[in-house]
Amino acid sequence: MAEFDVIGLGVATLDILMLVDHFPTGEEIQRAEAMTIQGGGPVATAIVALARLGARTGMLDAVGDDWRGELIWAEFEREGVSTRGLRRCPGCTSATASVMVRKSDGARTIVYLPGSTPDLQPADLPRAAIEAARAIHVNGRHSAACEQACRWARQAGVMVSFDGGAGRYRLEMRTLVPLADVCIVAREFAEHFTQESDPPAAASRLLDEGPQLVVITDGLRGSWVFPAGQPSFHQPAFPLAQPVDTTGCGDAYHAAFLFALLKDMPLRSAAAFASAAAALNARRLGGRSGLPSRAEVEAFLAERQATG
Repeated sequence: MAEFDVIGLGVATLDILMLVDHFPTGEEIQRAEAMTIQGGGPVATAIVALARLGARTGMLDAVGDDWRGELIWAEFEREGVSTRGLRRCPGCTSATASVMVRKSDGARTIVYLPGSTPDLQPADLPRAAIEAARAIHVNGRHSAACEQACRWARQAGVMVSFDGGAGRYRLEMRTLVPLADVCIVAREFAEHFTQESDPPAAASRLLDEGPQLVVITDGLRGSWVFPAGQPSFHQPAFPLAQPVDTTGCGDAYHAAFLFALLKDMPLRSAAAFASAAAALNARRLGGRSGLPSRAEVEAFLAERQATG
């Protein structure tokens, strides 16, 4: 692997998404409005989002040698994400998610089937590539490898970006937050980690763990940005008039914020850039269909500024 702007370490899935009128509450048959099959997974989607924005990216993961793994692999290559850090595991299945998206508001419900690939281990990691990257992006999957990658990155002065998603808090993640430079977490994750329901109180506890920047996201309520030793601020969300699907919006936010930091944007500009990318991703079905280019994000922000 050559030098990269961002290397992702996480689990890539295949998402099968259907746009429906309503979520079933019992046995029934309903006709879907639309369907798409595409790659998913928080880190994997963030890495694709970074590539769309113009970053040089690579992905570290293991996929099966099944048809799902072939589709996951092929999509990374189409998006310009390096697959040299991917492993194909013979006889294994790849992770799959079935996602139903409600047409009226873009809300979703997910059924997830883990793959049978083994976790990556520290010996599987390309240490030189990690130490040569500008940043790594993780969410705690492949736990032993993830912790080692973060330690190597910190020792080499490589930025560590941690994604703490809603519904994803696990006890072993407590060792990762102190290794992160940038800690962007969902409000639910922050509450579970810190036992604090107030975002400023939760952020203070997270900053005490060691990150230099903590961001707490809360969907349509926007995000709170807490840089160590500097004033915090709230970044409003940019709601779309007719959102199609909220899948991947958080991943787009993480990717765009990290991209903005690597471009040395001021924090307020970075937060707005991230919020705009998240909003744009809701315009199409699937976590990746709506991922914007840098030019699209900048045009979106310019239009919002012009209209007040």
